[in-house]
Amino acid sequence: MARHWYPLAESGDEFLNTAPFRYAYSVETTAPAERIWEVLTGEDLVHWVWVFTGLRWASPRPFGVGTVRDVTLLRVFTARERFFRWEDAHRYMFGVFEASLPGLRRAAEDWSIDSRPSGSRLTWTMAIEATPLATPLLWISSPVIRFVQRRAMRTIRVHVGS
Repeated sequence: MARHWYPLAESGDEFLNTAPFRYAYSVETTAPAERIWEVLTGEDLVHWVWVFTGLRWASPRPFGVGTVRDVTLLRVFTARERFFRWEDAHRYMFGVFEASLPGLRRAAEDWSIDSRPSGSRLTWTMAIEATPLATPLLWISSPVIRFVQRRAMRTIRVHVGS
């Protein structure tokens, strides 16, 4: 069955700081930054984090700026993401350029890893701007989004060996 895609406006660094809805969470882990990077650029998240039910890299390795992937959440919503920043073993940022459901104007994420003497710190920031009709739904669901983000990050921390 063919899927209809809804285009989103371009997002960049600035949007990650100014978005109407912004969710950020960090975890400390004893795993080295290289191990965290391996997880973020692999396929393990769909096996560990229940909300991620599909992940397909549409670009060949080596990944970098311009890489595209599709991520499916709860088997219902798929986001097509294009990476606009890629710093191997340290950080990547992407904007969603198409979504399988309507309601989003812009969306972007920033995943960063900071090395620490005892391991690393992983920070996940999500930035979202909804359409006027979907904005109330995002307000209502913000506590759930924060819960899911915290739970996902804790799961990653457990699976990388902390």
